[in-house]
Amino acid sequence: MQESGISLRNLKGKKLLLHSCCAPCSGSIMYELKAADINFTVFYYNPNIHPHSEYEKRKEEIMKYAEKLAIPCIDLDYKDKTEWFERIAGLEDEPERGKRCSVCFDIRMERTAKYASGNGFNWFATTLGLSRYKDLAQVNQSGLQAALKYPEVNFLNYNWRSGGGLDRSKEINQLNNFYRQQYCGCIFSLMDANDNRKKKGRPLIKVRP
Repeated sequence: MQESGISLRNLKGKKLLLHSCCAPCSGSIMYELKAADINFTVFYYNPNIHPHSEYEKRKEEIMKYAEKLAIPCIDLDYKDKTEWFERIAGLEDEPERGKRCSVCFDIRMERTAKYASGNGFNWFATTLGLSRYKDLAQVNQSGLQAALKYPEVNFLNYNWRSGGGLDRSKEINQLNNFYRQQYCGCIFSLMDANDNRKKKGRPLIKVRP
């Protein structure tokens, strides 16, 4: 089902599955949901992240924070990496916010909606749209599209940036000293980031396998 303009009050008494991309984007959202007494579970599913060591580093941060808030956290353990490459084939040279990102969002929202449907969640949402580097409309469109396949599940089409959301995010990040990644996540975003650094004479991002 497609839902928009929803207040967090609408989630009272419901179960929410929150897709998390990383701790810096998720921290303030998790804090806000906890403060609002919403029953939610964190869902860590990001087959786009490269390499595996980077995936584990980001996962560790979100799981530590979830434990701190006493929030359940589900990790799909780097599944569907091959499928991710298959579905973005031909889009490798797309810029950030381009078609490759749309497909990447689709993959993650489809799996989130499917898990929500099969495990008793009424709603699902994602932290992907908090970052100012992401196109919020692009992220929400993937969520709304994924929800159409599961009539019993609603997508929370919510603007986490509004009402001081970005400022709260900075505050939560600083308070918890989250690991802050230097590129979006996939191998192509890493290559783009290093190309930009090379042009500006900055040190390249180095990651271990």
